[in-house]
Amino acid sequence: SCRRETARRGRPRLLLVVDNGSAFLGELLGAVSARHASLGCSEIGADLDGYDSFILSGRRRRDRGTNVVNTRIIRHCVAEGKPLLGICYGAEILALSAGGTLRRAVPFRRGVRTVRALGGNPVAGGSMSVFGSHYLEIARLPDSASCIASSDACRYEMIRLRGSSIFGTQFHPELTPDGRDMIGRFLEM
Repeated sequence: SCRRETARRGRPRLLLVVDNGSAFLGELLGAVSARHASLGCSEIGADLDGYDSFILSGRRRRDRGTNVVNTRIIRHCVAEGKPLLGICYGAEILALSAGGTLRRAVPFRRGVRTVRALGGNPVAGGSMSVFGSHYLEIARLPDSASCIASSDACRYEMIRLRGSSIFGTQFHPELTPDGRDMIGRFLEM
């Protein structure tokens, strides 16, 4: 897991980037550090209060312990009103923890595709070229979430918990220029 410190309005802000075993962690850290000068790594502490925002990475394989940690972080962000961006697996565990469901993506979804932002999307607008790589996808949104981007390949490309700065992307924004711009807008929230 990694955290970043940036000076804003006279106080350092901390972002925790949670490494869930993503094959694209290097690209994610590069996208974050390109927007902000300092990025340091640390273990996830027992106290999440010290962090101002969170990014949950994708993952390579299923692990119950990873689900527990990520659900704890999501619940913390919901309770404290903190920004969170869940990427691929991060969006899936976000949907599950809020009461949604998943299904197997048939066929396996991998490759570049065009995602269309829908109304009420503060981190993306218009169409974006993104890269997806997932065998699971959100089947049903929880009542507390709305779809804020879609594609021909995946109905729920981006979700948002209503009334919050908590987002999930089924795709990997760290892998395309449009996606990295979206990460930048999330970081500026």
